[in-house]
Amino acid sequence: MIRKARLQEVPEIYRLLAECAGQWNILPRSLAELYSFVRDYFVFRQKGGGDILGVAALHVFWEDLGEIRSVMVAPDRQGQGIGSSLVQSCLEEARTLGLKQIFVLTDCLDFFRRFGFKEFPREQLHPRIWADCVKCLKFPHCDEVPMVLELPEAP
Repeated sequence: MIRKARLQEVPEIYRLLAECAGQWNILPRSLAELYSFVRDYFVFRQKGGGDILGVAALHVFWEDLGEIRSVMVAPDRQGQGIGSSLVQSCLEEARTLGLKQIFVLTDCLDFFRRFGFKEFPREQLHPRIWADCVKCLKFPHCDEVPMVLELPEAP
């Protein structure tokens, strides 16, 4: 079941992201950041409860620009469609909010191509996007590829 994250889930989201940040290209987030941006996050749990098995966030950057970030599924649950469902939830919210363009920074190009994302020159990304990059262990030698999805206007 996918739904918006709750405040009491922030420590669990933090643990999942921290455990997987070294294995995957996930930018580590502090507890303070997660509490500040809790409204950005979706979580996946099995019906009936249990641990959070996946997370993804939609962060709004500007009036028409958003980013899907922190897409993570527990390693033993990958390949079951959880990540795709989380990204779909982010895209649905982006459309509801009226965003026109969504970007990701990723090394999972094929995964995001399935949703219609296309590679995009990093020089053309909005400058505000790079503010988070200084927190990355790979900065300034990023190997992630910017991808953008244009969202059609809602009827």
